[in-house]
Amino acid sequence: MDIDVTPKLDEAAWLLTDLLGRPMGHVAEEPAGEFRIHPAGQALLTMKAMKCGPFRTLDDALAEIELFTRGTCRRVLGGDPPTEADAAS
Repeated sequence: MDIDVTPKLDEAAWLLTDLLGRPMGHVAEEPAGEFRIHPAGQALLTMKAMKCGPFRTLDDALAEIELFTRGTCRRVLGGDPPTEADAAS
């Protein structure tokens, strides 16, 4: 499962969405210097046994997601990030 990783505006967080635009959760830097994965939606079952943090870098967190989903996390730059309301419509 490939996942798009979009920076969340004004926060140290990145939204995770599948290629169909469904929310898969987010990765947040909390506290500063520690990254944690917060699965949601379809990812809850897929990432159930996965370590969710803390990770030293965003790349370490994304590598853990790739290991469990057997896919690729692709960073999306620019544009407005998708919202949960967008995925529901």
